[in-house]
Amino acid sequence: MTDYQKMYAIVCGAASDALDLLADTKENERARDVLQCALLQAEEMYIRSCEEE
Repeated sequence: MTDYQKMYAIVCGAASDALDLLADTKENERARDVLQCALLQAEEMYIRSCEEE
């Protein structure tokens, strides 16, 4: 059985770590916004799926 919870934690943790590494530059601002938005969307989806179980 695929452990989606573990996969989610690994990917979201790595994305969060990468966001912390990005320097505060104008060029990185857009990339940071895109990643943060995706993290929030994934978190909402994950929480909703857990509530449905």
